[in-house]
Amino acid sequence: MCRWLAYTGNPVQLETVLFRAKHSLIDQSLHSRLGQTTTNGDGFGIGWYGHPTDIPFRYRCMQPAWSDRNLREAARAIHSPLFVAHIRAATDTPAQETNCHPFRYGRWLFVHNGLVRNYPAVRRDLMMAIDPEFFPSIEGSTDSEVLFYLALTYGLELAPVTALERMVGFVEATGRRYGVEEPLNMTVCATDGEQIVAVRYSSERDSRTLFHSTSFKHLRELYPHDPRILAAGDDAFLVLSEPLVDLPGFWEEIPESTALIARGGEIQQTAFNPHLA
Repeated sequence: MCRWLAYTGNPVQLETVLFRAKHSLIDQSLHSRLGQTTTNGDGFGIGWYGHPTDIPFRYRCMQPAWSDRNLREAARAIHSPLFVAHIRAATDTPAQETNCHPFRYGRWLFVHNGLVRNYPAVRRDLMMAIDPEFFPSIEGSTDSEVLFYLALTYGLELAPVTALERMVGFVEATGRRYGVEEPLNMTVCATDGEQIVAVRYSSERDSRTLFHSTSFKHLRELYPHDPRILAAGDDAFLVLSEPLVDLPGFWEEIPESTALIARGGEIQQTAFNPHLA
């Protein structure tokens, strides 16, 4: 499958988490410890905000993340208070730039790890449910992008968690009409530059891994001279597929069927309950 992360806090170099951590996202692209696949080399993407109200910037490439020299240069140059990054392991769709995450619509970015099972059979029904307003913006052929535009159709911009619950409810109902007992497995992240919304959910209740950081303030107390920790600030927050460093107590696994919302230093977890609209 894939690996992804999202960061919010003081502006930091993207290089800090993409390259410089012991088990950075680039290291995970070659040596994932907790993913369904060890290697995630079917493209990558980063999305970042200069200001919360701006349209986010994005850089995507179909090359493996470890071999792209431009990514290293960009990660060194870019400082951002909120960014997402994704490395892809393709399932049923081609390795091409338009299939690389994050997907973008207006101020929103979206990444996904997992799959819609038997996607070729259900694809048409899922796509036909996307609001005509959003349909022309679809660029690629992945199930992940369709999940994003279904979430937008169900009101992601107004009530993100409810929209994602309705999206999942529709995908599951559609899959089961086609005889798919466990239609969806996902960890997803959606952000508009002001909040990070992350969900861990699967139809079989056996989702891909997802973790979040606990306390950068405590981490700063343990490592008071580490410039990377100082730069991030006490309210910094990471949500990610697998930990970047081995620090007992710093990472907490997000439970099954849970949504997490991070905004302005406040973190909220809530039960995730898919339902039809």
